[in-house]
Amino acid sequence: MVDKELDERVARLTSPEDCEKFAKNAIRLGRPDLADQARRHSIDLRAAEYGDASEVEKECIQAILAYEEVLSRKNGRRTRATRTWQMIKRRGILGAVERAVIRPTQTAGYELLVEMGLADFAFEAVILRHPEQFSEEAVQRSELRLSELGRNS
Repeated sequence: MVDKELDERVARLTSPEDCEKFAKNAIRLGRPDLADQARRHSIDLRAAEYGDASEVEKECIQAILAYEEVLSRKNGRRTRATRTWQMIKRRGILGAVERAVIRPTQTAGYELLVEMGLADFAFEAVILRHPEQFSEEAVQRSELRLSELGRNS
């Protein structure tokens, strides 16, 4: 995903559960920056559990896990992206991501990720980092959505 320098305390965390505890403590102590790092690190750790996936597949998995993190924070309890995982089973990871992005309207997941400052985890951002893996339509739709936000990288 997007590499940012992790605080050494966050880098030492070895499980998603440890990351969640650390994030809660960081918030309590007035360090939302460390809480964000811990949440992102948790996403990386959970994505690593999916094994031998290509780089683009790993980033897609990270995007889904980030969406689940946002849903969980919004709902106040652990929430899975059930429909997204079902679509992955039917279409494969890249096919599911492509289908989600080429829909004419923005997905709720995209909007939530942007609101939480996690636009780099959006499917659109993944597609733009790996345009050769997706259709021209998906790339164009991704460029349009991200440029509308001024987040096109």
